[in-house]
Amino acid sequence: MGILTETTERFELFLLGEDEKKCSEETDTRTPNSSTFTFMKEDHTLANMIRAHLLKDPHILFAGYKIPHPLFAKFELRIQTDGESTPKEALITCCKALVADLAILSREFTKEYELRKMVSGDGTDK
Repeated sequence: MGILTETTERFELFLLGEDEKKCSEETDTRTPNSSTFTFMKEDHTLANMIRAHLLKDPHILFAGYKIPHPLFAKFELRIQTDGESTPKEALITCCKALVADLAILSREFTKEYELRKMVSGDGTDK
């Protein structure tokens, strides 16, 4: 269902149902090179990260998102390009770059954490 109630575990809001797709695209016919992507079972965390990364691309004219209702884990991301690439291609490129950036962050964080454990000498978390 995707709605938070008193008996719902928070993590259940982010599990896809059998008939649900994570992302769908709807082409905007009013604006050239524009599409709206609906992401199911996601929130501001992913939406803002994608939006911010898209805006770094010089071929993106507009990238913005909205949360249609605060009780439902869903956001709509609108992308407009200058025509060099389609909104879908821009989104795929952005997501691949974000995954690469997050892999670097994970690797560097793990390295720092392990170094600090070695420096403390006792192997316990501090």
